[in-house]
Amino acid sequence: MEATHDVLVVGAGCAGMRAAIEAYDAGANVGVISKLHPTRSHSGAAEGGINAALGNATEDSVESHAFDTVKGSDYIGDQDAIEIFTREAPGDIYQLENWGAFFSRQDDGRLAQRPFGAAGSPRTVFAADITGHVLIQVLYEQLVKRDITVYEEFFAWKLVEHDGRCQGVICWDLLNGGLKSVGGRTVVLATGGQGRIYRTTTNAYACTGDGAAMALKLGLPLKDMEFMQFHPTTLYPSGILLTEGCRGEGAYLINSEGERFMKRYAPNAMELASRDVVSRSEQTEIDEGRGIDGSIYLDMRHLGAAKIIERLPGSRELSMTFAGVDPIYDPVPVRPGAHYHMGGVETDNDGATELAGLYAAGEVACVSVHGANRLGGNSLMETITFGRRAGRAAAEWALSQTSVEVPQSAQDDAERELQGILGVTEGERPWQIRNDLGASMFDNFGVFRREEQMTAQLDILEGLRERYAKGVVIEDKGEVFNSDLTQAIELGNMIELAECMVQAGVARKESRGAHARPYDYPTRDDENFMKHSISHWVNGRPKLSYKDVRVTKYEPMERKY
Repeated sequence: MEATHDVLVVGAGCAGMRAAIEAYDAGANVGVISKLHPTRSHSGAAEGGINAALGNATEDSVESHAFDTVKGSDYIGDQDAIEIFTREAPGDIYQLENWGAFFSRQDDGRLAQRPFGAAGSPRTVFAADITGHVLIQVLYEQLVKRDITVYEEFFAWKLVEHDGRCQGVICWDLLNGGLKSVGGRTVVLATGGQGRIYRTTTNAYACTGDGAAMALKLGLPLKDMEFMQFHPTTLYPSGILLTEGCRGEGAYLINSEGERFMKRYAPNAMELASRDVVSRSEQTEIDEGRGIDGSIYLDMRHLGAAKIIERLPGSRELSMTFAGVDPIYDPVPVRPGAHYHMGGVETDNDGATELAGLYAAGEVACVSVHGANRLGGNSLMETITFGRRAGRAAAEWALSQTSVEVPQSAQDDAERELQGILGVTEGERPWQIRNDLGASMFDNFGVFRREEQMTAQLDILEGLRERYAKGVVIEDKGEVFNSDLTQAIELGNMIELAECMVQAGVARKESRGAHARPYDYPTRDDENFMKHSISHWVNGRPKLSYKDVRVTKYEPMERKY
Protein backbone atom coordinates (compact mmCIF):
# COMPACT_ATOMS: atom_id res chain seq x y z
CA MET A 1 0.00 0.00 0.00
CA GLU A 2 1.32 3.42 -1.03
CA ALA A 3 0.16 5.14 2.18
CA THR A 4 -2.77 5.46 4.57
CA HIS A 5 -4.67 8.51 5.76
CA ASP A 6 -7.51 9.26 8.14
CA VAL A 7 -9.40 10.97 5.30
CA LEU A 8 -8.71 10.29 1.63
CA VAL A 9 -10.30 12.78 -0.78
CA VAL A 10 -10.71 11.73 -4.42
CA GLY A 11 -10.77 14.82 -6.62
CA ALA A 12 -9.13 18.21 -6.17
CA GLY A 13 -11.64 20.71 -7.49
CA CYS A 14 -13.47 23.13 -5.21
CA ALA A 15 -15.44 20.42 -3.36
CA GLY A 16 -12.43 18.14 -2.92
CA MET A 17 -10.04 20.82 -1.71
CA ARG A 18 -12.65 22.35 0.62
CA ALA A 19 -13.33 18.88 2.09
CA ALA A 20 -9.60 18.25 2.54
CA ILE A 21 -9.06 21.61 4.27
CA GLU A 22 -11.96 21.05 6.66
CA ALA A 23 -10.88 17.48 7.47
CA TYR A 24 -7.36 18.70 8.20
CA ASP A 25 -8.66 21.48 10.44
CA ALA A 26 -10.73 18.87 12.31
CA GLY A 27 -7.50 17.06 13.22
CA ALA A 28 -7.34 14.38 10.52
CA ASN A 29 -4.35 13.25 8.50
CA VAL A 30 -5.52 13.97 4.95
CA GLY A 31 -4.51 12.80 1.48
CA VAL A 32 -5.91 14.02 -1.84
CA ILE A 33 -5.96 11.94 -5.03
CA SER A 34 -6.32 13.81 -8.33
CA LYS A 35 -5.91 12.75 -11.94
CA LEU A 36 -5.00 16.39 -12.68
CA HIS A 37 -2.96 19.04 -10.96
CA PRO A 38 -5.49 20.61 -8.56
CA THR A 39 -5.55 24.02 -10.24
CA ARG A 40 -6.41 22.35 -13.55
CA SER A 41 -9.60 20.87 -12.11
CA HIS A 42 -12.79 21.76 -13.94
CA SER A 43 -14.02 23.96 -11.06
CA GLY A 44 -11.60 26.55 -12.41
CA ALA A 45 -13.72 26.89 -15.55
CA ALA A 46 -16.74 28.18 -13.59
CA GLU A 47 -17.24 31.77 -14.64
CA GLY A 48 -20.28 33.67 -13.47
CA GLY A 49 -20.36 33.54 -9.69
CA ILE A 50 -21.41 31.96 -6.41
CA ASN A 51 -24.76 32.49 -4.67
CA ALA A 52 -25.36 33.68 -1.11
CA ALA A 53 -28.04 35.90 0.40
CA LEU A 54 -25.80 38.77 1.52
CA GLY A 55 -28.29 41.48 0.53
CA ASN A 56 -25.62 43.84 -0.77
CA ALA A 57 -27.34 44.79 -4.05
CA THR A 58 -30.97 44.74 -2.91
CA GLU A 59 -32.82 43.36 0.08
CA ASP A 60 -32.44 39.59 0.24
CA SER A 61 -32.87 36.74 2.71
CA VAL A 62 -31.88 33.15 3.32
CA GLU A 63 -35.57 32.22 2.96
CA SER A 64 -35.79 33.90 -0.45
CA HIS A 65 -32.68 32.02 -1.62
CA ALA A 66 -34.19 28.77 -0.36
CA PHE A 67 -37.52 29.37 -2.08
CA ASP A 68 -35.84 30.28 -5.39
CA THR A 69 -33.75 27.09 -5.18
CA VAL A 70 -36.77 24.89 -4.40
CA LYS A 71 -38.78 26.50 -7.19
CA GLY A 72 -35.86 26.23 -9.58
CA SER A 73 -35.51 22.54 -8.70
CA ASP A 74 -39.10 22.09 -9.92
CA TYR A 75 -39.89 20.91 -6.41
CA ILE A 76 -37.78 17.77 -6.22
CA GLY A 77 -34.88 19.36 -4.41
CA ASP A 78 -34.77 18.08 -0.82
CA GLN A 79 -35.86 21.08 1.19
CA ASP A 80 -34.01 20.32 4.42
CA ALA A 81 -30.74 20.20 2.44
CA ILE A 82 -31.64 23.42 0.62
CA GLU A 83 -32.34 25.21 3.91
CA ILE A 84 -28.95 24.14 5.31
CA PHE A 85 -27.28 25.24 2.07
CA THR A 86 -28.79 28.72 1.96
CA ARG A 87 -28.36 29.30 5.72
CA GLU A 88 -24.65 28.44 5.73
CA ALA A 89 -23.72 30.04 2.39
CA PRO A 90 -23.07 33.61 3.62
CA GLY A 91 -20.57 32.46 6.25
CA ASP A 92 -18.75 30.39 3.65
CA ILE A 93 -18.47 33.42 1.35
CA TYR A 94 -16.93 35.52 4.11
CA GLN A 95 -14.49 32.74 4.93
CA LEU A 96 -13.40 32.55 1.28
CA GLU A 97 -12.93 36.30 1.27
CA ASN A 98 -10.86 36.13 4.45
CA TRP A 99 -8.68 33.47 2.81
CA GLY A 100 -8.00 35.90 -0.04
CA ALA A 101 -10.70 35.37 -2.67
CA PHE A 102 -10.56 38.54 -4.74
CA PHE A 103 -14.28 39.20 -5.37
CA SER A 104 -15.56 42.17 -7.37
CA ARG A 105 -16.87 45.01 -5.22
CA GLN A 106 -19.41 47.80 -5.24
CA ASP A 107 -18.40 51.43 -4.99
CA ASP A 108 -19.09 51.34 -1.23
CA GLY A 109 -16.59 48.50 -0.79
CA ARG A 110 -19.08 45.71 -0.15
CA LEU A 111 -19.04 42.54 -2.26
CA ALA A 112 -20.82 43.12 -5.56
CA GLN A 113 -23.75 40.85 -6.46
CA ARG A 114 -25.17 40.39 -9.95
CA PRO A 115 -28.55 39.03 -11.13
CA PHE A 116 -28.70 35.40 -12.28
CA GLY A 117 -31.54 33.41 -13.79
CA ALA A 118 -34.64 32.62 -11.67
CA ALA A 119 -33.27 34.51 -8.64
CA GLY A 120 -35.56 36.81 -6.70
CA SER A 121 -32.79 39.36 -6.26
CA PRO A 122 -29.15 39.88 -7.32
CA ARG A 123 -27.32 37.42 -5.02
CA THR A 124 -24.47 36.11 -7.17
CA VAL A 125 -21.09 37.13 -5.74
CA PHE A 126 -18.45 37.15 -8.48
CA ALA A 127 -14.87 37.85 -9.46
CA ALA A 128 -15.37 39.46 -12.89
CA ASP A 129 -16.21 36.34 -14.98
CA ILE A 130 -13.41 34.09 -13.68
CA THR A 131 -14.94 33.21 -10.31
CA GLY A 132 -14.05 29.51 -10.38
CA HIS A 133 -10.46 30.32 -11.31
CA VAL A 134 -10.16 32.67 -8.33
CA LEU A 135 -11.69 30.15 -5.90
CA ILE A 136 -9.56 27.23 -7.00
CA GLN A 137 -6.37 29.27 -6.58
CA VAL A 138 -7.42 30.39 -3.09
CA LEU A 139 -8.30 26.84 -2.03
CA TYR A 140 -5.04 25.46 -3.42
CA GLU A 141 -3.12 28.07 -1.39
CA GLN A 142 -4.89 26.78 1.74
CA LEU A 143 -4.07 23.18 0.77
CA VAL A 144 -0.38 24.03 0.38
CA LYS A 145 -0.38 26.10 3.57
CA ARG A 146 -1.49 23.00 5.50
CA ASP A 147 1.04 20.80 3.67
CA ILE A 148 -1.70 18.33 2.76
CA THR A 149 -0.39 15.37 0.74
CA VAL A 150 -1.60 15.41 -2.88
CA TYR A 151 -1.25 12.30 -5.06
CA GLU A 152 -1.14 14.29 -8.26
CA GLU A 153 -1.87 12.52 -11.55
CA PHE A 154 -3.23 9.44 -9.77
CA PHE A 155 -6.23 8.06 -11.66
CA ALA A 156 -8.75 6.63 -9.16
CA TRP A 157 -10.08 3.37 -10.56
CA LYS A 158 -11.67 1.27 -7.80
CA LEU A 159 -13.01 1.91 -4.34
CA VAL A 160 -11.96 -0.69 -1.77
CA GLU A 161 -14.72 -2.12 0.40
CA HIS A 162 -13.52 -4.25 3.32
CA ASP A 163 -15.27 -5.31 6.53
CA GLY A 164 -18.40 -3.48 5.46
CA ARG A 165 -16.81 -0.08 4.99
CA CYS A 166 -14.82 1.88 2.42
CA GLN A 167 -11.12 1.74 3.26
CA GLY A 168 -9.25 3.13 0.29
CA VAL A 169 -8.80 3.51 -3.45
CA ILE A 170 -6.86 1.58 -6.08
CA CYS A 171 -5.31 4.00 -8.58
CA TRP A 172 -3.26 4.04 -11.75
CA ASP A 173 -0.14 6.17 -11.25
CA LEU A 174 -0.06 8.19 -14.45
CA LEU A 175 3.33 9.74 -13.84
CA ASN A 176 5.29 6.63 -12.88
CA GLY A 177 3.05 3.81 -14.09
CA GLY A 178 1.55 0.89 -12.23
CA LEU A 179 -1.32 0.33 -9.83
CA LYS A 180 -1.04 1.96 -6.42
CA SER A 181 -3.33 1.46 -3.42
CA VAL A 182 -3.97 4.34 -1.02
CA GLY A 183 -5.78 3.55 2.22
CA GLY A 184 -8.20 5.78 4.07
CA ARG A 185 -10.29 5.36 7.20
CA THR A 186 -12.83 7.39 5.25
CA VAL A 187 -13.01 8.34 1.57
CA VAL A 188 -14.63 11.47 0.16
CA LEU A 189 -15.62 11.36 -3.52
CA ALA A 190 -15.33 14.77 -5.19
CA THR A 191 -14.69 13.77 -8.79
CA GLY A 192 -17.06 16.20 -10.50
CA GLY A 193 -19.56 15.63 -13.28
CA GLN A 194 -19.97 13.52 -16.39
CA GLY A 195 -20.68 16.00 -19.18
CA ARG A 196 -18.26 14.24 -21.53
CA ILE A 197 -20.99 11.66 -22.11
CA TYR A 198 -22.23 14.29 -24.59
CA ARG A 199 -20.64 15.46 -27.83
CA THR A 200 -21.27 19.15 -27.16
CA THR A 201 -20.49 20.10 -23.58
CA THR A 202 -18.93 22.84 -21.50
CA ASN A 203 -17.17 20.16 -19.44
CA ALA A 204 -13.44 19.50 -19.49
CA TYR A 205 -12.12 16.23 -20.92
CA ALA A 206 -11.62 15.00 -17.34
CA CYS A 207 -15.38 15.11 -16.55
CA THR A 208 -16.17 11.45 -17.14
CA GLY A 209 -18.18 10.48 -14.06
CA ASP A 210 -15.45 8.36 -12.45
CA GLY A 211 -16.68 8.74 -8.87
CA ALA A 212 -20.31 7.97 -9.66
CA ALA A 213 -19.27 4.89 -11.65
CA MET A 214 -17.03 3.61 -8.84
CA ALA A 215 -19.87 4.00 -6.35
CA LEU A 216 -22.37 2.37 -8.70
CA LYS A 217 -20.16 -0.72 -9.07
CA LEU A 218 -20.05 -1.09 -5.28
CA GLY A 219 -23.84 -1.31 -5.26
CA LEU A 220 -24.49 2.24 -4.07
CA PRO A 221 -27.56 4.13 -5.31
CA LEU A 222 -27.33 6.99 -7.78
CA LYS A 223 -30.09 9.59 -7.56
CA ASP A 224 -31.95 11.61 -10.23
CA MET A 225 -29.71 10.49 -13.09
CA GLU A 226 -32.06 11.69 -15.88
CA PHE A 227 -31.52 15.36 -15.08
CA MET A 228 -28.71 16.79 -17.22
CA GLN A 229 -28.79 20.56 -17.47
CA PHE A 230 -28.09 22.22 -20.81
CA HIS A 231 -26.53 25.66 -20.51
CA PRO A 232 -28.13 28.15 -22.91
CA THR A 233 -24.97 29.97 -23.95
CA THR A 234 -22.16 27.74 -25.13
CA LEU A 235 -20.04 29.03 -27.98
CA TYR A 236 -20.93 27.69 -31.41
CA PRO A 237 -19.52 25.30 -32.53
CA SER A 238 -16.96 24.50 -29.78
CA GLY A 239 -19.35 24.24 -26.80
CA ILE A 240 -17.13 26.41 -24.58
CA LEU A 241 -19.11 28.14 -21.84
CA LEU A 242 -20.10 31.80 -21.96
CA THR A 243 -21.28 32.65 -18.46
CA GLU A 244 -24.83 33.43 -17.45
CA GLY A 245 -23.17 36.55 -16.06
CA CYS A 246 -23.36 37.98 -19.59
CA ARG A 247 -27.14 37.93 -19.35
CA GLY A 248 -26.91 38.98 -15.69
CA GLU A 249 -25.11 42.12 -16.84
CA GLY A 250 -27.83 42.76 -19.43
CA ALA A 251 -26.95 40.87 -22.65
CA TYR A 252 -29.79 39.92 -24.99
CA LEU A 253 -30.60 36.76 -26.91
CA ILE A 254 -31.67 37.42 -30.49
CA ASN A 255 -32.67 35.20 -33.41
CA SER A 256 -31.89 35.49 -37.13
CA GLU A 257 -34.54 38.21 -37.44
CA GLY A 258 -32.88 40.33 -34.73
CA GLU A 259 -35.79 39.67 -32.34
CA ARG A 260 -35.41 39.28 -28.55
CA PHE A 261 -37.37 36.05 -28.70
CA MET A 262 -37.44 35.37 -24.94
CA LYS A 263 -40.44 37.71 -24.70
CA ARG A 264 -42.50 34.88 -26.22
CA TYR A 265 -41.37 32.26 -23.71
CA ALA A 266 -40.71 34.16 -20.48
CA PRO A 267 -42.15 37.69 -20.84
CA ASN A 268 -41.28 38.74 -17.29
CA ALA A 269 -37.86 37.20 -16.67
CA MET A 270 -36.78 37.31 -20.35
CA GLU A 271 -33.13 36.21 -20.62
CA LEU A 272 -32.99 35.64 -16.86
CA ALA A 273 -35.48 32.80 -16.78
CA SER A 274 -34.07 29.54 -15.43
CA ARG A 275 -31.62 27.66 -17.61
CA ASP A 276 -34.00 24.90 -18.63
CA VAL A 277 -36.53 27.46 -19.91
CA VAL A 278 -33.92 29.49 -21.84
CA SER A 279 -32.32 26.38 -23.38
CA ARG A 280 -35.68 25.08 -24.57
CA SER A 281 -36.59 28.49 -25.97
CA GLU A 282 -33.34 28.68 -27.93
CA GLN A 283 -33.72 25.15 -29.26
CA THR A 284 -37.28 25.91 -30.37
CA GLU A 285 -36.08 28.98 -32.29
CA ILE A 286 -33.37 26.91 -33.97
CA ASP A 287 -35.75 24.02 -34.76
CA GLU A 288 -38.35 26.37 -36.24
CA GLY A 289 -35.85 27.97 -38.61
CA ARG A 290 -35.06 31.22 -36.82
CA GLY A 291 -31.52 30.20 -35.92
CA ILE A 292 -28.22 31.03 -37.59
CA ASP A 293 -26.52 27.81 -38.80
CA GLY A 294 -27.72 25.89 -35.74
CA SER A 295 -27.13 28.73 -33.26
CA ILE A 296 -28.69 31.96 -32.02
CA TYR A 297 -26.96 35.20 -31.05
CA LEU A 298 -25.89 36.53 -27.67
CA ASP A 299 -25.79 40.31 -28.06
CA MET A 300 -23.67 42.37 -25.64
CA ARG A 301 -22.97 45.38 -27.88
CA HIS A 302 -25.33 47.71 -26.01
CA LEU A 303 -23.43 47.10 -22.74
CA GLY A 304 -20.52 49.16 -24.06
CA ALA A 305 -16.81 48.43 -24.18
CA ALA A 306 -16.06 49.64 -20.63
CA LYS A 307 -18.58 47.32 -18.95
CA ILE A 308 -17.61 44.32 -21.07
CA ILE A 309 -13.92 44.83 -20.32
CA GLU A 310 -14.52 45.32 -16.57
CA ARG A 311 -17.20 42.70 -15.89
CA LEU A 312 -16.87 40.14 -18.73
CA PRO A 313 -13.22 40.09 -19.84
CA GLY A 314 -13.02 36.29 -19.95
CA SER A 315 -16.15 35.96 -22.06
CA ARG A 316 -14.79 38.51 -24.51
CA GLU A 317 -11.47 36.68 -24.76
CA LEU A 318 -13.18 33.30 -25.31
CA SER A 319 -15.44 34.77 -27.99
CA MET A 320 -12.51 36.32 -29.84
CA THR A 321 -10.32 33.22 -29.56
CA PHE A 322 -12.84 30.46 -30.28
CA ALA A 323 -15.52 32.19 -32.39
CA GLY A 324 -13.49 34.97 -34.01
CA VAL A 325 -16.01 37.53 -32.75
CA ASP A 326 -15.40 40.58 -30.55
CA PRO A 327 -18.64 41.03 -28.54
CA ILE A 328 -17.97 44.76 -28.25
CA TYR A 329 -18.75 45.04 -31.97
CA ASP A 330 -20.73 41.93 -32.99
CA PRO A 331 -23.17 39.40 -31.49
CA VAL A 332 -21.74 36.00 -30.56
CA PRO A 333 -23.17 32.68 -31.88
CA VAL A 334 -24.27 30.37 -29.03
CA ARG A 335 -26.44 27.29 -28.54
CA PRO A 336 -27.45 24.96 -25.66
CA GLY A 337 -24.76 22.49 -24.54
CA ALA A 338 -24.58 19.81 -21.84
CA HIS A 339 -23.35 21.59 -18.74
CA TYR A 340 -24.20 20.20 -15.30
CA HIS A 341 -25.53 16.91 -13.99
CA MET A 342 -28.03 17.34 -11.18
CA GLY A 343 -27.92 13.61 -10.36
CA GLY A 344 -25.17 11.70 -8.61
CA VAL A 345 -24.26 9.52 -5.65
CA GLU A 346 -27.03 9.68 -3.08
CA THR A 347 -25.85 11.27 0.19
CA ASP A 348 -27.29 12.69 3.37
CA ASN A 349 -26.82 16.32 4.42
CA ASP A 350 -23.29 15.58 5.67
CA GLY A 351 -22.21 13.86 2.46
CA ALA A 352 -22.47 10.32 3.89
CA THR A 353 -23.45 7.53 1.50
CA GLU A 354 -25.06 4.18 2.29
CA LEU A 355 -21.59 2.62 2.65
CA ALA A 356 -19.90 3.33 5.97
CA GLY A 357 -16.78 5.41 5.52
CA LEU A 358 -17.71 6.73 2.06
CA TYR A 359 -18.77 10.34 1.53
CA ALA A 360 -19.39 12.48 -1.56
CA ALA A 361 -19.59 16.21 -2.30
CA GLY A 362 -19.92 18.52 -5.29
CA GLU A 363 -21.29 17.55 -8.69
CA VAL A 364 -20.59 13.83 -8.17
CA ALA A 365 -23.05 13.86 -5.24
CA CYS A 366 -26.81 14.31 -5.09
CA VAL A 367 -27.85 15.74 -1.73
CA SER A 368 -30.24 16.94 -3.49
CA VAL A 369 -30.02 20.72 -3.55
CA HIS A 370 -30.64 21.14 -7.29
CA GLY A 371 -33.51 18.73 -7.95
CA ALA A 372 -34.52 18.77 -11.60
CA ASN A 373 -32.77 22.02 -12.51
CA ARG A 374 -29.85 23.86 -10.90
CA LEU A 375 -29.87 27.64 -10.56
CA GLY A 376 -26.76 29.37 -11.88
CA GLY A 377 -24.38 30.28 -9.05
CA ASN A 378 -25.61 27.47 -6.78
CA SER A 379 -23.07 24.87 -7.91
CA LEU A 380 -19.93 26.72 -6.74
CA MET A 381 -21.69 27.41 -3.46
CA GLU A 382 -22.62 23.72 -3.12
CA THR A 383 -19.00 22.66 -3.61
CA ILE A 384 -17.93 24.90 -0.74
CA THR A 385 -20.79 24.35 1.73
CA PHE A 386 -21.20 20.60 1.27
CA GLY A 387 -17.48 20.06 0.65
CA ARG A 388 -16.90 21.59 4.08
CA ARG A 389 -19.67 19.54 5.70
CA ALA A 390 -18.49 16.27 4.10
CA GLY A 391 -14.89 16.95 5.13
CA ARG A 392 -15.89 17.60 8.73
CA ALA A 393 -18.15 14.52 8.94
CA ALA A 394 -15.55 12.27 7.28
CA ALA A 395 -12.86 13.44 9.71
CA GLU A 396 -15.01 12.95 12.79
CA TRP A 397 -15.97 9.43 11.71
CA ALA A 398 -12.39 8.56 10.69
CA LEU A 399 -10.92 9.62 14.02
CA SER A 400 -13.17 7.08 15.77
CA GLN A 401 -11.82 4.21 13.62
CA THR A 402 -8.62 2.30 14.31
CA SER A 403 -7.70 0.24 11.26
CA VAL A 404 -7.18 0.62 7.53
CA GLU A 405 -6.71 -2.40 5.33
CA VAL A 406 -6.67 -2.79 1.56
CA PRO A 407 -6.71 -6.59 1.12
CA GLN A 408 -4.04 -8.08 -1.13
CA SER A 409 -6.82 -9.91 -2.95
CA ALA A 410 -8.37 -6.58 -4.05
CA GLN A 411 -5.04 -5.44 -5.46
CA ASP A 412 -4.47 -8.77 -7.19
CA ASP A 413 -7.95 -8.72 -8.77
CA ALA A 414 -7.38 -5.20 -10.05
CA GLU A 415 -3.99 -6.16 -11.48
CA ARG A 416 -5.51 -9.11 -13.36
CA GLU A 417 -8.30 -6.94 -14.76
CA LEU A 418 -5.79 -4.32 -15.83
CA GLN A 419 -3.63 -6.85 -17.67
CA GLY A 420 -6.76 -8.10 -19.42
CA ILE A 421 -7.51 -4.59 -20.67
CA LEU A 422 -3.93 -4.02 -21.83
CA GLY A 423 -3.73 -7.47 -23.40
CA VAL A 424 -6.38 -6.85 -26.09
CA THR A 425 -4.73 -6.82 -29.52
CA GLU A 426 -7.73 -6.78 -31.88
CA GLY A 427 -10.81 -4.59 -31.78
CA GLU A 428 -11.85 -0.96 -31.88
CA ARG A 429 -10.03 2.06 -30.57
CA PRO A 430 -11.83 3.66 -27.59
CA TRP A 431 -12.33 7.01 -29.32
CA GLN A 432 -14.60 5.44 -31.96
CA ILE A 433 -17.06 4.21 -29.35
CA ARG A 434 -16.68 7.42 -27.36
CA ASN A 435 -17.61 9.52 -30.40
CA ASP A 436 -20.70 7.40 -31.06
CA LEU A 437 -21.71 7.69 -27.40
CA GLY A 438 -21.39 11.49 -27.39
CA ALA A 439 -23.22 12.01 -30.68
CA SER A 440 -26.09 9.66 -29.88
CA MET A 441 -26.66 11.05 -26.38
CA PHE A 442 -26.73 14.61 -27.72
CA ASP A 443 -29.19 13.65 -30.48
CA ASN A 444 -31.49 11.36 -28.45
CA PHE A 445 -31.25 12.57 -24.84
CA GLY A 446 -30.74 16.30 -25.20
CA VAL A 447 -32.72 19.47 -24.53
CA PHE A 448 -35.97 17.76 -25.59
CA ARG A 449 -36.79 14.14 -24.77
CA ARG A 450 -38.90 11.98 -27.09
CA GLU A 451 -40.06 8.47 -26.16
CA GLU A 452 -39.00 6.85 -29.42
CA GLN A 453 -35.56 8.51 -29.35
CA MET A 454 -34.91 7.53 -25.73
CA THR A 455 -35.98 3.94 -26.43
CA ALA A 456 -33.71 3.88 -29.48
CA GLN A 457 -30.89 5.27 -27.34
CA LEU A 458 -31.19 2.35 -24.93
CA ASP A 459 -30.63 0.01 -27.90
CA ILE A 460 -27.69 2.12 -29.06
CA LEU A 461 -26.14 1.98 -25.59
CA GLU A 462 -26.57 -1.81 -25.54
CA GLY A 463 -24.65 -1.95 -28.83
CA LEU A 464 -21.93 0.34 -27.50
CA ARG A 465 -21.62 -1.79 -24.39
CA GLU A 466 -21.24 -4.93 -26.54
CA ARG A 467 -18.57 -3.26 -28.67
CA TYR A 468 -16.74 -2.19 -25.51
CA ALA A 469 -17.05 -5.64 -23.91
CA LYS A 470 -15.48 -7.32 -26.95
CA GLY A 471 -12.34 -5.42 -26.03
CA VAL A 472 -10.96 -2.05 -27.04
CA VAL A 473 -7.41 -1.86 -28.31
CA ILE A 474 -5.04 0.25 -26.23
CA GLU A 475 -2.13 0.91 -28.53
CA ASP A 476 0.06 2.34 -25.79
CA LYS A 477 1.21 -0.60 -23.67
CA GLY A 478 3.65 1.55 -21.72
CA GLU A 479 3.68 2.39 -18.03
CA VAL A 480 4.34 6.13 -18.09
CA PHE A 481 1.51 8.57 -18.74
CA ASN A 482 -0.69 6.01 -20.41
CA SER A 483 -3.71 8.23 -21.06
CA ASP A 484 -4.78 5.66 -23.65
CA LEU A 485 -5.49 3.27 -20.78
CA THR A 486 -7.29 5.77 -18.56
CA GLN A 487 -9.49 6.95 -21.43
CA ALA A 488 -10.56 3.36 -22.08
CA ILE A 489 -11.55 2.97 -18.42
CA GLU A 490 -13.39 6.32 -18.52
CA LEU A 491 -15.34 5.15 -21.56
CA GLY A 492 -16.63 2.10 -19.67
CA ASN A 493 -17.72 4.37 -16.83
CA MET A 494 -19.59 6.71 -19.16
CA ILE A 495 -21.50 3.95 -20.97
CA GLU A 496 -22.81 2.58 -17.66
CA LEU A 497 -23.81 6.03 -16.38
CA ALA A 498 -25.53 6.83 -19.69
CA GLU A 499 -27.62 3.66 -19.31
CA CYS A 500 -28.76 4.82 -15.87
CA MET A 501 -29.63 8.27 -17.24
CA VAL A 502 -31.70 7.08 -20.19
CA GLN A 503 -33.50 4.33 -18.27
CA ALA A 504 -34.61 6.90 -15.67
CA GLY A 505 -35.58 9.32 -18.44
CA VAL A 506 -37.83 6.83 -20.24
CA ALA A 507 -39.58 5.99 -16.96
CA ARG A 508 -40.20 9.64 -15.95
CA LYS A 509 -43.37 10.30 -17.93
CA GLU A 510 -43.64 14.02 -17.28
CA SER A 511 -41.82 17.28 -17.99
CA ARG A 512 -39.88 18.57 -14.97
CA GLY A 513 -36.91 20.92 -14.97
CA ALA A 514 -34.23 19.80 -17.39
CA HIS A 515 -36.27 16.70 -18.34
CA ALA A 516 -38.60 18.09 -21.01
CA ARG A 517 -41.06 15.85 -22.88
CA PRO A 518 -43.24 18.42 -24.70
CA TYR A 519 -44.50 15.97 -27.34
CA ASP A 520 -46.05 13.31 -25.09
CA TYR A 521 -45.96 14.50 -21.45
CA PRO A 522 -45.75 18.31 -21.60
CA THR A 523 -46.72 19.03 -17.98
CA ARG A 524 -45.32 18.29 -14.56
CA ASP A 525 -47.05 15.38 -12.82
CA ASP A 526 -46.67 15.88 -9.06
CA GLU A 527 -49.10 13.10 -8.21
CA ASN A 528 -46.99 10.39 -9.84
CA PHE A 529 -43.49 11.83 -10.21
CA MET A 530 -42.74 14.23 -7.40
CA LYS A 531 -40.09 11.75 -6.29
CA HIS A 532 -36.44 10.94 -6.79
CA SER A 533 -35.41 8.25 -9.22
CA ILE A 534 -32.89 5.83 -7.69
CA SER A 535 -30.55 3.74 -9.88
CA HIS A 536 -28.74 0.63 -8.65
CA TRP A 537 -26.44 -1.63 -10.66
CA VAL A 538 -27.83 -5.17 -10.48
CA ASN A 539 -26.44 -8.11 -12.46
CA GLY A 540 -24.72 -5.87 -14.95
CA ARG A 541 -27.75 -3.64 -15.59
CA PRO A 542 -29.27 -0.51 -14.05
CA LYS A 543 -32.34 -1.12 -11.91
CA LEU A 544 -34.73 1.74 -11.17
CA SER A 545 -36.69 2.53 -8.01
CA TYR A 546 -38.03 5.72 -6.39
CA LYS A 547 -37.75 7.64 -3.13
CA ASP A 548 -39.84 10.45 -1.63
CA VAL A 549 -38.71 14.07 -1.79
CA ARG A 550 -38.06 15.63 1.63
CA VAL A 551 -40.50 18.54 1.93
CA THR A 552 -40.40 21.03 4.80
CA LYS A 553 -42.56 24.06 3.98
CA TYR A 554 -42.60 24.77 0.24
CA GLU A 555 -45.52 23.08 -1.51
CA PRO A 556 -45.38 22.73 -5.32
CA MET A 557 -46.73 25.59 -7.37
CA GLU A 558 -46.72 26.38 -11.05
CA ARG A 559 -43.61 28.08 -12.40
CA LYS A 560 -44.27 31.38 -14.18
CA TYR A 561 -41.81 33.62 -15.93
